[in-house]
Amino acid sequence: MTETPVVIALTESGAATAGRLAQALGAPLHGRAGRVTHADAHFPNALDHVRDLFAARISVVGVCAAGILIRAVAPLLSDKRAEPPVVAVAEDGSAAIPLLGGHRGANRLAREIAEILGANAQITTAGDLSLGLALDDPPPGWALTNPGDAKGVMAAALSGAELSVAHDDHAAWLSTLTAKGRALRQKEGTVSWHRIRPGFRRDPTPLAREADVHPRVIAAGALPLLYRAKRLALGIGCARNCPPEEIEGLFQAALTHAMVEISDVSALYTIDLKADEPAILALADRHGLPLRLFSAAELEAETSRLANPSDVVFAEVGCHGVAEAAALAGTGPGGCLLVEKQKTANATLALALAPGPITALEGRRRGRVSLVGIGPGQAAWRTPEASRLIAEAEELVGYGLYIDLLGPLAAGKPRHDFPLGGEEARCRFALERAAEG
Repeated sequence: MTETPVVIALTESGAATAGRLAQALGAPLHGRAGRVTHADAHFPNALDHVRDLFAARISVVGVCAAGILIRAVAPLLSDKRAEPPVVAVAEDGSAAIPLLGGHRGANRLAREIAEILGANAQITTAGDLSLGLALDDPPPGWALTNPGDAKGVMAAALSGAELSVAHDDHAAWLSTLTAKGRALRQKEGTVSWHRIRPGFRRDPTPLAREADVHPRVIAAGALPLLYRAKRLALGIGCARNCPPEEIEGLFQAALTHAMVEISDVSALYTIDLKADEPAILALADRHGLPLRLFSAAELEAETSRLANPSDVVFAEVGCHGVAEAAALAGTGPGGCLLVEKQKTANATLALALAPGPITALEGRRRGRVSLVGIGPGQAAWRTPEASRLIAEAEELVGYGLYIDLLGPLAAGKPRHDFPLGGEEARCRFALERAAEG
């Protein structure tokens, strides 16, 4: 699901509200052709366009009647855990109504819209009305390790069970819980808190910035929900064609000895030369970790913070360390090494600890090329997967007419048009752009 919504305006009378929202949300504005004068893109049919966006997992904010949005997406409804938010906004800006995706950010988006417009957010989700947030939708930088239990905890809370919250300074969002008509007690020590020990250090000197990393628990009766802050950055370096099991073993050993969990790790960070390394890709895929890449120059900028700088590594790749430098770069300037560089025959690993939850990932993503067939041309006949890949793409490469046929879905994206007969050239160009990230 894309993070930035598309704001839809169907009439000129609603265009002012839609434009105000689009600007405040940093979102594109799509308007009905022939009815809305100024928009980033225009579409001919509202039902088809909303359906196309929804199928592509793009959040939709429609400044229009709720019924239009409901009729558009109704045929596509199947899994509430995967469907993007859909929010209806009154043309006069008086109300914002989350229709779908309440537990995937729609309620939060509706409240943000209401604040922008000075309107009312018409929230109907029972848990949100009672507690002010969705227990199964923690904010960025946090992970709920047992999401399957959230429904039971919410049901118990709504039935009158008393909630207990264990938290520290990094869990301020938990303390915003407000159980209307029920007691809410803040408790320290309702779980076994633990201190991350230095781990893997060759000398007994304690960490300069040793920090507590605590699980945080909400309990309703005997039911616990365990939230963990993603404060760790995993740095990896390896030789070409390193066996995947070698990196996996090194990773598991680091987690065990540092007494941390995979859910504490924000992402896997490495040098861009390893963007295609099978063992690194396998580790990221196996544990659902985002992969972020740094150039040698960016890693070299971390040299003063390295515990184990290496002239040998510098001669090979242009920086004095990969694993430690990548981990530190992933935490930003406030981070410190938790696990110094660990080595096997073909791999190195380090863990760095950020002062708080890592909410925005440093580095760049690995480039990707998606080969998409757009069908006969009409949006309604395009597959949902094709629409999703087009929506997620940062750039479009293809025969110019085919890109034109994408209509609003291509609006605002950099495009590189090639003539008929230029298939090899455009494929080569796309691969080169992906190699650049």
